[in-house]
Amino acid sequence: MDQNAGKLIISIGCILVIGGIAVYFFHDKLGWIGRLPGDIRIEKENSRFYFPITSVILFTILVNVLMRVYRYFVG
Repeated sequence: MDQNAGKLIISIGCILVIGGIAVYFFHDKLGWIGRLPGDIRIEKENSRFYFPITSVILFTILVNVLMRVYRYFVG
């Protein structure tokens, strides 16, 4: 392993910690995640099917933007 791999692991850990803190303190305000228009929910008597396609696309765009900003500043 080289030094860049260590920096990447630390960065990912910091992002996970910040995300965990946000969910812990703001869980009541984040209820819209997974309930966006385009998220597929099918609930019947004995089964549930849930496919959050819009939420996943939004999350992917957010991560992409954050990675581009990180690469711009870190270089």
